[in-house]
Amino acid sequence: QVQLVESGGGLVQAGGSLRLSCAASGRIFRIDDMGWHRQAPGNQRESVALITRGGRTTYSDSVKNRFTISRDNAKNTVYLEMNSLKPEDTATYYCKAKVTTTDFRYLEVWGQGTLVNISS
Repeated sequence: QVQLVESGGGLVQAGGSLRLSCAASGRIFRIDDMGWHRQAPGNQRESVALITRGGRTTYSDSVKNRFTISRDNAKNTVYLEMNSLKPEDTATYYCKAKVTTTDFRYLEVWGQGTLVNISS
């Protein structure tokens, strides 16, 4: 029905930057909220950043002023610009979208995740 595919993860040194992308495809009528979550080994998945269709954003305290979420509604894509990266940012990052399909079903869809590894 609907798929989310993340890209942009990798290994960087502390203080560096990465940009994650997440593209949605399939039988999409409309995408409302989109967001990024992360899960480090042994930890629960946590919300990192959220953006509404209109562009209103919220961030977790741990990434505020370092990460920026944005989206391109025409491309059904959400981005996460990550700066001043710290070793504690190491995790698998997942995007999530609230989607109305072309047959008017409401879905919460997750991507498969992309690994971000920050070395000290």
